Amino acid sequence: MNNLKILDQNELKDWAKNLFAEHNFKMIDVSQKKETYRKALATGKIIVGKETFDLIRNKQMPKGDPITLAEVAAVLGVKKTADIIPLCHPLPIDHTATKITMNESDYSLDVYCVVSAYAKTGVEMEAIMGVNTALITIYDLSKIVNPDLKIEGIKLLVKQGGKSGLWLNPNGLPKFLADLF
Repeated sequence: MNNLKILDQNELKDWAKNLFAEHNFKMIDVSQKKETYRKALATGKIIVGKETFDLIRNKQMPKGDPITLAEVAAVLGVKKTADIIPLCHPLPIDHTATKITMNESDYSLDVYCVVSAYAKTGVEMEAIMGVNTALITIYDLSKIVNPDLKIEGIKLLVKQGGKSGLWLNPNGLPKFLADLF
């Protein structure tokens, strides 16, 4: 017991920093950050073609309704983000919701996923993961009808919270969001 050295906070930080400085990857240390309300909204699109679009709209897809299952899958994707993305912090998700809209003009479906949490770091990756999980679920249920599917336009639209405050995608927001910000 006489050989134990008591380290103060600065010595501990330096010790940890020096010990792990040579590694390429590390989770960002958020231990000193304050928890704040965080919210993020992401989007993405899948182009399914006319035949698949009509089957989805008429709820006649062979494997079941892709929209309903994709909304459920998005929740699972949000909750499992830290399990899949190596450097993401596990977060206590307070809310998530997914909305899927159909666009007859190009036979596509737009996915929107919002996530919120009271946490030390943002929920952007969780929102993006929710969108991706929903899109891939639609792909899985649609490939039986049309294997020529295209996922595109996955992006963060809005993030809020933390020291940076409100961020809006500089490429613009969909019309239904423009009036909110």
